[in-house]
Amino acid sequence: MYPNLYYFLKDALGIEPWGFTQYINSFGFFVALSFLLAAYLLATELKRKEGEGLIAGSTDKILVGAPATWGELTGNFLFGFIVGYKLLGVFLSSEDIHPQEYIFSSKGSILGGVLLAVLFAGLKYREKESQKLPKPEMRSELVMPHQRVSDITVIAAIAGFAGAKLFDNLENWDRFVQDPIGSFLSPSGLTFYGGLICAAIAIIWFARKKKIAILHLCDAVAPALMLSYASGRIGCHVSGDGDWGIINKAYTLDGDGNIVKADPETFSRTIAAGGEYIDYLAREAGSVDKIPAAFVEGPSFLPNWFMAYNYPHNVNEVGTLIPGCQGPYCMQLNPLVFPTPLYEIIACTILFMLLWSLRKKVK
Repeated sequence: MYPNLYYFLKDALGIEPWGFTQYINSFGFFVALSFLLAAYLLATELKRKEGEGLIAGSTDKILVGAPATWGELTGNFLFGFIVGYKLLGVFLSSEDIHPQEYIFSSKGSILGGVLLAVLFAGLKYREKESQKLPKPEMRSELVMPHQRVSDITVIAAIAGFAGAKLFDNLENWDRFVQDPIGSFLSPSGLTFYGGLICAAIAIIWFARKKKIAILHLCDAVAPALMLSYASGRIGCHVSGDGDWGIINKAYTLDGDGNIVKADPETFSRTIAAGGEYIDYLAREAGSVDKIPAAFVEGPSFLPNWFMAYNYPHNVNEVGTLIPGCQGPYCMQLNPLVFPTPLYEIIACTILFMLLWSLRKKVK
């Protein structure tokens, strides 16, 4: 498993990569890729529906030729400061930084924040000055639905992440009331359907405001949603972010770290032996007896890791220590778990291909 680009390059190329590669997290990379894929496919489908006359554009009134307002300059200044404070802070810091902890902490670079704040505000000022007219005028402009995909993507990102975090805290209320601020700012803990519900509400509100037909918008976004979900689950699987399934008692690790078939009593012996990971599972389940598990052997043509996986070097750093490993991300799971993100990747890819093949046949 590769919690970030650093570990992937080190494993794939056998070299010591540049230090900054440890800040390009696997999960974040695939989430970003998911949004890009969804935006591209949604724009493609909306253009097709526009060409068939199924959806139409709406008119926006735009003020042209006006100088930059204090609100625009302030917004760009603040956005630039936040990005610079965190992003440049990574390169200017002399500390050994843990990416997730750093992003959600108060650490950063004041100098980096000010530099990017001034740059972003300056670029906005220059852009407005280059378009300035002696007398600003209000113009009407026809905007087609596919031209609003960038707005839809931003709305989906903000509302989706907020909803996923909100629903996760509602699901884990006991944890939330103990540390409300920490729970909201924690880099872990996202509930998919919370993001789906909140993003859907926000996008439907936006679509109604811009007079985009809701049914055709849903129809256009369906294939994109399936493919982007599959892409996001690649990030879950590659990083080992905790979205795995329950324990599969039919498999275990041998002395060399290989996944092999186990007898029915192996799981019981592992539980009886105890340890930090077993204690962790017991706390999550409520007690040792309630740890969810099943005994399922896969067909012989499937590799063992398809039925049970140990998620070595997982980003959550849970499990047991990998022999000989030093530093961060040195944990692996044993007992092994069903690699459910892998199943979802396959299922959603198939659903995408099905929807994509039917998109021109069903209106």
